[in-house]
Amino acid sequence: MPILAPADSLILLAYCFFALAAGFWLKPSIIGSPEFLQAGRALPAWVCGVAFVAAGLGLQAPAAMGLLGAKYGFESIAFTVMGGVPAMLFLGLFMMPVYHGSKARTIPEFLGLRFDEKTRALNACLILVSALTGAALSLYAMAHVFAALHVFDGPTHSWGLESRGTFVLLVVVPAALVLAYLLLGGLAGAIYNQVMQFFIIAAGFLPVVFLGLKQIGGWNGLKAAAASAGSKYSPGWSGNGHPGIASFALAAGLGLMFGLSFWCADFRVVQAAMAAKDTESARSAPLVGAAAWLLFPLLLILPGIIALGMPTPHMTVVVRNENGAIFHEITVVPAADEAGQGLVPALMDPATGKPVQRADGRNLLDAAQAAPNVLMHFLPMGLLGVGIAALLACMMGGVAASITAFTAVFTRDLYEAHIRKDASDGHLMAVGRWTTVGAILLAVGAACAAFHWGSKLDTLAVLFARVNAPLLATILLGMFCKRITGHGAFAGLASGVVASALPSVILLSRLRIGWNAELKALIYRNEMALGFWAAIASVAVTLLVATLVSFGTQPKPDAELAGLVHCLRVREPAGAKWWKRPEAIAATILLAAFGVTLIFI
Repeated sequence: MPILAPADSLILLAYCFFALAAGFWLKPSIIGSPEFLQAGRALPAWVCGVAFVAAGLGLQAPAAMGLLGAKYGFESIAFTVMGGVPAMLFLGLFMMPVYHGSKARTIPEFLGLRFDEKTRALNACLILVSALTGAALSLYAMAHVFAALHVFDGPTHSWGLESRGTFVLLVVVPAALVLAYLLLGGLAGAIYNQVMQFFIIAAGFLPVVFLGLKQIGGWNGLKAAAASAGSKYSPGWSGNGHPGIASFALAAGLGLMFGLSFWCADFRVVQAAMAAKDTESARSAPLVGAAAWLLFPLLLILPGIIALGMPTPHMTVVVRNENGAIFHEITVVPAADEAGQGLVPALMDPATGKPVQRADGRNLLDAAQAAPNVLMHFLPMGLLGVGIAALLACMMGGVAASITAFTAVFTRDLYEAHIRKDASDGHLMAVGRWTTVGAILLAVGAACAAFHWGSKLDTLAVLFARVNAPLLATILLGMFCKRITGHGAFAGLASGVVASALPSVILLSRLRIGWNAELKALIYRNEMALGFWAAIASVAVTLLVATLVSFGTQPKPDAELAGLVHCLRVREPAGAKWWKRPEAIAATILLAAFGVTLIFI
């Protein structure tokens, strides 16, 4: 059981201090609802870009190190890099000029301007559910990670708290810190904290990678360990520790679908780019984020692969004879660790106390524990605090992104648009603050109620399919096709959300017919696969229904769509030299992404 050294505790306290200091520093500039909810749209491109990618890290990384690195291996690098980088570049080059140029403050408001109020209200409700669920998942994962690291063992033991009480404390403390700097600095407080969090994440995880590669025998040792572990736990890997080109291509294709839905349509990350000071800065912010995203495999995927490739601990007995006296030294290893692989323990059944087994008879790994185990194994006391601060920063960034999105959408797209249209700016400011408090309380309650939830990243995949995939299809239709009508968009979005449940219905159906078993086996390889099938179904239905309904209804005239459709926006002349233009920068970043991916094939 690790005990934090005074230096570790000091690092954690210093991080909390600077998180609050950012809020106090920004408080004088929060003079109205635009500053509180949209950061006044006055931030530089690099700040928005780093915050953009940090918010994505926080939303995806509560279990990414384990579930991507330790569970899916090298294939997850193609999934994240070739899925994320092209999506960010597409957002920056083609979508942000429309988002920011339309003067819409939220994605639902953009849909209201492009289509109608019913589409705006439906999207707002979906975002509220998605944001609240994302915040609860981040808090839940944070509590489990810190419980494994025994961060608050001293206070909880002195107070006599049981496991459930400890879990509640681990949820409430970081949630209170997030609430404090959001109430002080609003969205700007969240964005500047996310900038700081990105650099803390890099400082915390880079030593883990270097120390892990050194201990495992360098790059060749990592490949050999991955080959041994991958043959047992990742059927997609080939014999040399790497998946084949076909597996990488499939992972990249699925990642691109996931990436487009997440980076281009999820307001929790897009809001950072929309806070830029002008349209050109908003266009540049995702390009900055795409360049920073190339570090993602190094920071959060390689540690998971290293964890799986390390020697599995076993109980040892050493007999010593000193001056005729025989001593037995017994090293006791928890049953979960001994039944696991490397530093990733087995998932234990609380009822039987035995490992949960897969259908093939192998033990199911608790991949979400890879992150804390790697930190405890590689980082010595005094440096462990940096790693814990990195985890804390990562997950708090995700919570803050979800809560600020919830607050902005509720205040702008529901309260101001439908409940009290004549509200003053001061009243909207108060509503935004109280909404922030209410959202944090709801997220804490949901996280505490979900004490027995399973895999978090897999749950997020299904959630993205239910909300982001049909929303992406609706946004792309509206942004690039002026023939799509408000009735078509609403019908398509609603139908897509319903259709996303179709794979789950097939999986849970009790029909006893021949094709059903094969279809279930195809759909349900794991929760991630189920999420992708749900995304495919929802996008297909959204596109079909929206198109059919639009051709039966009257579209808006071109004059009303100016600035809302890509082909009807005013294009500014390209003043910079060709190698300084966003297109050339994007091409360079895309080539770098291909290079990073090819290294692991």
